[in-house]
Amino acid sequence: MTGTDSDVVDPDEASIGLTDEDGVAVQSALVGDDLDLRYPTSDESVVECARLDVPEGAITALVGPNGSGKSTLLKALSAHLEPVAGSVRIHGEDLDSFGGKELARELGVLSQENDSVGSISVEDLVYHGRYPYRGFFEGVSAADHEAVDRAFELAGIDHLRETELGQLSGGQKQLAWIAMVLAQETDVLLLDEPTTFLDVHHQFRVLETIRQLNEQQGVTVAVILHDISQAARFADYLIAMCDGELYDWGPPEEVVTESLLADVFGVEATVRTEPDLQVLPRRALPER
Repeated sequence: MTGTDSDVVDPDEASIGLTDEDGVAVQSALVGDDLDLRYPTSDESVVECARLDVPEGAITALVGPNGSGKSTLLKALSAHLEPVAGSVRIHGEDLDSFGGKELARELGVLSQENDSVGSISVEDLVYHGRYPYRGFFEGVSAADHEAVDRAFELAGIDHLRETELGQLSGGQKQLAWIAMVLAQETDVLLLDEPTTFLDVHHQFRVLETIRQLNEQQGVTVAVILHDISQAARFADYLIAMCDGELYDWGPPEEVVTESLLADVFGVEATVRTEPDLQVLPRRALPER
């Protein structure tokens, strides 16, 4: 994943040197080049990355320990953090060339910092996902109704339409927020730790909803996950981060190694690939 010196996007530039099972070159939906990411309160880089690819029509999981730069990178990919240097492109167009509503029709984002709106119904929340398609004085259209109905069906929470958000369990609430993002009907979806603090049942409900969306509608997904075993089973590609840099990138069976688990996560573990990829942790390694 080397950077590029050209400001002109070549038609083949999004090809990332991989082919799918049919031998077709894999293209990128999102590309980051020569990124230097910092927050206004810091003079030092939080993330430095020569090249980042989120493959088109696939699920990519960002993994790494706390403080490795995953959320910072996702903020840059979603235009919530402007790079000090470098650029991010979606389908070949710079993110900063889009207006707010225009970008929201291309890119759906679910962050960890959702506003507390416990008094509204789940249906009202999901309809909020249609804001990129409506003018200030426009009412709800037939297309809005159809998109919201599809979002409820995908998330499997139609029975919660009239329930107030504050009455939901943590897992149900997360599915409601995901339904809101699904109602945007974007081709690319970014999710920041959507399974954190959820019980195992709701973790799998969330992941299965995302996989269904990807398989049925071809939506490109980039998602931060804490559980490396879960990420390896669920995602088509992994981006492993350590200390603000990319440690490795590629299919899980290539990225998840005993060396990665030691170097990135500080864990001694055995990795098995048969019958499926498995991570078997043994002990925490001494801190360096």
